[in-house]
Amino acid sequence: MDKAPRRVFINDIDTFTSKCIVKCLSKHTLEADGSAEKESGTSKSSDTGSQSYKVVGTISDVSEEIINYVLEAYIRPSRENILQKLMECDIIIYNITQHPEQVEEARWAVTALHDEKHNFQKQKTFILISTVMTWACSEPINSDELELPFTDDDFRRRKPHPNFQKHLELEKMVAKIGKMDRALFSTYVVVSGLQYGAGEQIFHLFFKMSWLGQENEIPVFGEGNNIVPTIHVSDLASVIKKTIEHQPKPYYLVAVDYSNNTMEDIVKPIRMCVLGPPAVGKSSVSQQICNHYKLHHIKLNETISETISHLEFTVKNTPSDAENEESTSVIEAQELLNIVKDNMEQNGGFLDDQVLVKVITDNLMSNPCKNQGFVLDGFPKTYDQAKELFHVDEHESDERASISSYNKKIMPEFVLYLDASDSFLKDRVINLSEKLVQEHKYEHEHFLQILAKYRDKNMEEESVVSYFEELDINPLLIEITSLNTPDNQLLMHTICERVGKPRNYSQYNQNAQEEGSKPIETVEKAKREQKEIEEARQRSAHWEMWTKTLDEKRQWEMQQLEVLSMPMKTYLLEHIITTLSQGLIACGSAWPEDPIDFLAEYLIKNNP
Repeated sequence: MDKAPRRVFINDIDTFTSKCIVKCLSKHTLEADGSAEKESGTSKSSDTGSQSYKVVGTISDVSEEIINYVLEAYIRPSRENILQKLMECDIIIYNITQHPEQVEEARWAVTALHDEKHNFQKQKTFILISTVMTWACSEPINSDELELPFTDDDFRRRKPHPNFQKHLELEKMVAKIGKMDRALFSTYVVVSGLQYGAGEQIFHLFFKMSWLGQENEIPVFGEGNNIVPTIHVSDLASVIKKTIEHQPKPYYLVAVDYSNNTMEDIVKPIRMCVLGPPAVGKSSVSQQICNHYKLHHIKLNETISETISHLEFTVKNTPSDAENEESTSVIEAQELLNIVKDNMEQNGGFLDDQVLVKVITDNLMSNPCKNQGFVLDGFPKTYDQAKELFHVDEHESDERASISSYNKKIMPEFVLYLDASDSFLKDRVINLSEKLVQEHKYEHEHFLQILAKYRDKNMEEESVVSYFEELDINPLLIEITSLNTPDNQLLMHTICERVGKPRNYSQYNQNAQEEGSKPIETVEKAKREQKEIEEARQRSAHWEMWTKTLDEKRQWEMQQLEVLSMPMKTYLLEHIITTLSQGLIACGSAWPEDPIDFLAEYLIKNNP
């Protein structure tokens, strides 16, 4: 037997956090109802603890998106009306993480309920969603180990940020009220880390600034090394649901994830390096990654060509009477341009490692790559190149030396290593177009030479893969056996599982923020659903038209049949029915042994 739906009140159901909790409980309701239908006639659904909810709450304005998930929504009700609604609910959830005025309303609500508890028909549960900012000024557990995390047991010694003193006072009040009579009125305080996901809220500005690229740097408080306690808003919603279902003994819960990220980690973009032997498909995979995550594709030949073009443009288009700073930049551009051209002449059109690393580093340190992220395609190729590219000289300025022995600003977060058998690579080169063969210099003998050289380099103890492994950046190794579409999709799925969801900001995000922090996936889903609804409407219109036509045709056919049947009907009434009636009367008077035979002979004798 299924449990009866529980009525849940949530304040401000159209705000970022509350909206996600509403959707989580509504989704759980649908799943519980669905399992109940499938398990009809069994006790399995009750054993699994399935529970459905009737969600109600306050709302600032009518929102079709959220109205679909709730039973009732109250637009700016009076406190008298709110209290009446609270008394009808089993669970009351107050979220005070987003607006200061929520604190006072939550204080009034828990106090009013406590005063009315003698009128409760059954137990009620009050859940306060507070913020981790009530811990912001707490002293570290161990002054020697500042990274040790706080735990639930440390809540008595917590100290809030000055702006969140009222939040702390409310937490204490809610906890105290819950201790008085838990069997009748239980209370919980769920302290939430900074919430992210579902279109973002607090981190939205950072992502927007990064992607638009209108600022030279993203504002990070302090050095950006502070660990920021966070939680995905969907995970917070799950914590609330579990609290409702299991009623845990601890009344004070800290809801944070295990990400352990610094402020700098949170606001930086995705950085990736794709490595592998020649002709394995690094560029095509890199481009797919860039398209999916909206990153910059850094290819060696294009980067070198673009650098030369940019330097030439800077030198030619800067006025001779430019100010000191511009004059200095022109001189530096001219010097670098001379170095690059001279180096290419001396090396048969190639750059040696030192100059090549300089060109790549300048590109990776540009604002677009720093703010929006990049995929470094096929570079570095050797251990020495990797060390030269990412290493920071310890004798440089204190500012750079403090970054440690490698440059964190351009060090890849993810390294993808594609590999394939030599026979596969040879077959792929054979099937390439003549244009691509010439472009990549994959003529048969030359390709075999560079492939053998690559294998030799990666058989050494110090390879480019071992460089990243030494820094605890474990490459994702993928064996390429086919380049057909299904395998390619599987490859991208594997990559996305490792890297995670896109972190970029786009026009979709901006529109989503204005519409209520919908993520890109939600916007696209809404578009698909709208398209499906429109198609369904068209199908329904066609069906109604077809049904109407069919009904009209059937009615016409009935009329035609009735017209055609009139002569036969007249004949039967005038001749057959009269004789048949007389025969039945005669049969009734004679009572013959065989009535059917008697009637047949009568009709033959008296046939009109």
